[in-house]
Amino acid sequence: MSLLGNRLLTRRRALIAGGAAVAAGAIGLRACGRAEAPVDEQGRVRLRFATDWRAQAEQGGFYQALASGAYEKRGLNVQIVQGGPGVNVPQLLASGAVELGMGSNSFIPLNLVASGAPVKAVAAFFQKDPQVLMAHPDAALETIADLAGRPFLLSEAGISTFWVWLKAKYGFTDEQLRPFAYDPAAFIANARAVQQGYLTSDLYAIEQAADFDPRVFLLADEGYPSYAAMVLAPNAFARDNAAALRSFIAASAEGWRDYIRGDASAADALIRKDNPDMTQAVLDQARERLRDYAIVDGGDAALYGLGALTEERWQAFFDVTSKAGVYEAGLNWRDAFTDNYLPGRG
Repeated sequence: MSLLGNRLLTRRRALIAGGAAVAAGAIGLRACGRAEAPVDEQGRVRLRFATDWRAQAEQGGFYQALASGAYEKRGLNVQIVQGGPGVNVPQLLASGAVELGMGSNSFIPLNLVASGAPVKAVAAFFQKDPQVLMAHPDAALETIADLAGRPFLLSEAGISTFWVWLKAKYGFTDEQLRPFAYDPAAFIANARAVQQGYLTSDLYAIEQAADFDPRVFLLADEGYPSYAAMVLAPNAFARDNAAALRSFIAASAEGWRDYIRGDASAADALIRKDNPDMTQAVLDQARERLRDYAIVDGGDAALYGLGALTEERWQAFFDVTSKAGVYEAGLNWRDAFTDNYLPGRG
């Protein structure tokens, strides 16, 4: 795949909460019945976990837990169901095609709650959403506020998510928006342009395609309160498989610790097997950035352990999005998450 095409993976974030209404109905129908996960011939609980895009470093901790046997030693038989442009995680959860799914940002659980879908975020393995803004090198750019008046190349998904926060915090206006065709050519050609991106993929693509290193603003370091790489679980499944869910989260935490800080070669081999278009160079730079920017083990995880999520962060996220009109003020945002299945809880 080319650096100017498929490696620009920002479009995977377009799956904000597609299928939420379907999930609300289908999962709701199963909520009153039992939802025990099946077991294999060795007595291990079988769990299918749907990721939000094709195999990549952003899922590395889950692949590490699979490769190292962290799931198996806890009595689990885990299958990672690879995502992609035609995969909708809420729909997979709704249909029962998977037991657990991956949520890309905090909008997804809240959108599911707003649609009446009984699904919660039960762990957040990215304490910082890796969403970035990229600009050309410019000594005058010290903070995001200095981007006022510049044209922003944003996708529809970006406009409906982090742009809401940017407008609320910095006073940016929709007049700054320009169409984004997932091609860096327009950004590279315009010295005043600002482009959305993902720290672990799009930044690398720009660095390879342009003759400059872009100025990068990680939104999380500016206060953007979204989590990422969350584990989503239907309420009925969590209720009837609490021990297995706790084991999955504990094993995934072990996997993320080892993927970021240890030998990631076995996980990378599985990633490249699932996604032959992935290269080792892309994996290496992505893992380095996950580590250097404390995406996995910073924030709440530094205080409470990997996978942590807190009521304070969820309230901060809901406050800014509800004030911007994304959600009704009376939405019960606490239904979007629980920490009951994190290590040391329950």
